[in-house]
Amino acid sequence: MAERRMFAKTIIDSDAFLDMPLSSQSLYFHLSMRADDDGFINNAKKIQRMLGCADDDLKILLAKNFIIPFETGVCVIKHWKIHNLIQKDRYKATVYEDEKNKLSIKNNNVYTMDTECVQNVSSLESQVRLGKVSLVKERNTYDDPDFLKFWEKYPKHDGKLKAYKSWEKEKPNLNEVLNALSWQIHLDSWNNNDGQFIPNPSTYINQRRWQDEKPKSSNSVFNSIFASYDKQIEKDITNDSITF
Repeated sequence: MAERRMFAKTIIDSDAFLDMPLSSQSLYFHLSMRADDDGFINNAKKIQRMLGCADDDLKILLAKNFIIPFETGVCVIKHWKIHNLIQKDRYKATVYEDEKNKLSIKNNNVYTMDTECVQNVSSLESQVRLGKVSLVKERNTYDDPDFLKFWEKYPKHDGKLKAYKSWEKEKPNLNEVLNALSWQIHLDSWNNNDGQFIPNPSTYINQRRWQDEKPKSSNSVFNSIFASYDKQIEKDITNDSITF
């Protein structure tokens, strides 16, 4: 088997690839490095765990069609023939002939599945089930109007997809969130140091920060102090008064 692997810039420089989390990109590179000379891998889950990647990283690669799964747990790199052109004297054919026979190669050298078995993925020690989370708006559409209103109001715009997943999971009440943000965005801790300590949107949602208690304003504190001071003075005057 050839020891070297190549990567085509047309694939790894594409928006579809670069829009993925870095952990998903890293997993793709490692899967490609360990694939056989036809681009097949039989231990994708093991490689994922070895790298410390999350299940979602493999799900994203599946959902975006960078890898094609089979019922047997084997996967193939979809763009393998674009990445690698291995010399015949170094080439060793894959042992996964059944899986290979289910594929065809388009004119652009991309693997495509001849059958519909790609969606029937259920046993996975070396594969990941395609659940709801795996397909969370991979088309970069965010069709929950409440989330979009939250995103527009929130002062920090990092990790939109991650925040959307959190929003879909928590399903917060929009009015409660907006009411909390109406005073939270004025907190000193959020405004100092160029907003360094503003929580990431996903963290805000996961920790249900809209349920935080509103701190008392400094004016309220001073008013309370002065009110207590006035009552004490009035009491002292009464106790010290002289009756004629």
